[in-house]
Amino acid sequence: MTCILLTGSSRGIGAAAKAALEKRGAKVIGQATKSTAVDTVPADFCEPGAPHELWEAALARAGGEIDVLVNNAGLFDPNPIERSDIEWLDAWEDTMRINLTASAQLSRFAVKHWQERGVGGRIVHVASRAGHRGDSPAHWHYAASKGGMLAMHKTIARQYAAEGILSFAITPGFTDTAMAGDYLESRGGAGLLADIPLGRVAEPEEIAKVIEFCALDAPASLTGATLDANGASYVR
Repeated sequence: MTCILLTGSSRGIGAAAKAALEKRGAKVIGQATKSTAVDTVPADFCEPGAPHELWEAALARAGGEIDVLVNNAGLFDPNPIERSDIEWLDAWEDTMRINLTASAQLSRFAVKHWQERGVGGRIVHVASRAGHRGDSPAHWHYAASKGGMLAMHKTIARQYAAEGILSFAITPGFTDTAMAGDYLESRGGAGLLADIPLGRVAEPEEIAKVIEFCALDAPASLTGATLDANGASYVR
């Protein structure tokens, strides 16, 4: 049985991915900022020690062996440049900790875990279209965090492929989650759909299928790839 640590598993893309992976027979250990579910570890990534505590708790629940890490947890809160310096910086730091730093810490723990065991493993990074094309004027921090995630993903893929440690990234555009829904409404709602040739935003289950593919099925030669899922709103 494949054992997967999936962050941000309580809603949206994460919840859909958890259901899809479990349907395939994987054991999924989830993470949420707050949780009382037996299969989900509570961990607040704004706290520097939380990723390490999560990893150790997940490793204990997994019986000492984790095969796949899915970095899905994310924060998407506006941070207008009109804020005071300290407010703007606090929001920047929170977003970086949750979206990038925690993912980096967990990826490091995973790579070391697989190296110590002498086995391969997989990391799936749920980044964003914003990591390629940027985002709104109130979301510098979000775009920067996802761009950093993509650079980290490429580095991991290039460095550890020979050891069987594979890295995949997914860059969704707008997805029909509560997080993105608030943003769509703030930017004019349906008017934003004009920028999506497909004519609609993605469903969480669609992104979950890509996560499932990368976590369980993608051939090793695909390591280092970034899979876009944005309805052709950004084509590289």
